[in-house]
Amino acid sequence: MRDLSQKSVLITGASRGIGAETARAFAAAGARVALLARSREAIADLAGEIGDQALAIPCDVSRYWEVAAAVDATVDAFGGLDIVVNNAGVIDPIAPLVTSDPADWAKVMEINVNGVYHGMRAAMPVMLEAGGGTILTVSSGAATHALEGWSHYCASKAAVAMLTRCADLEGRSGGLRAIGLSPGTVATDMQVQIKASGLNPVSRLTASDHIPPDWPAKALVWLATAEADDLIGTEVSLRDPAIRRRIGLIP
Repeated sequence: MRDLSQKSVLITGASRGIGAETARAFAAAGARVALLARSREAIADLAGEIGDQALAIPCDVSRYWEVAAAVDATVDAFGGLDIVVNNAGVIDPIAPLVTSDPADWAKVMEINVNGVYHGMRAAMPVMLEAGGGTILTVSSGAATHALEGWSHYCASKAAVAMLTRCADLEGRSGGLRAIGLSPGTVATDMQVQIKASGLNPVSRLTASDHIPPDWPAKALVWLATAEADDLIGTEVSLRDPAIRRRIGLIP
């Protein structure tokens, strides 16, 4: 077990799926975790499960002032902010470009792109003033591969990959570690929406094709440590067997 005792971590989209498993994984490594999501009851339940080292903060990442207030609350509660995990993201509604709803398309951008920017913008000054920190962002293979019905998701993940590169370019000299994680297909509620759409090859995958959500969670904990310093500024693919072995997910 990697030791992150005395580290404080802020996780967006922490109410379920990868976010909830990431909160459990960081807490198991000894970190204090701030759980952000719009679902008040879900993050309150998760904080109760984790215990005193968890703080539930209702937050809509598409609103910068809410994210900034969450960063302030985390610093006040834990005495600092060492790690941010930008995990919040949506894919629904899946639709071809020609029938997509402009308002729905824009809402996905507000969450998937603006939400990541807000996390970086609110956390980076705190981290740079403290001499460094880690910003981990959940990306996707959709950042580089177009898929039918996913114009909103592909475009948003491509933007997120570039945000990671920009954060690295501007922050590395100040001790900032910015890394993206592309986990592949993960067995979460999002796969139910994808399956129901029937629009591209991902919708035709079976349950056995997806990795469990604790795999990307363990990967994010690993990326937060010095073991991953050679990967700073990059997009790390969890589909890569060499990466899986380094993390300890496979022999």
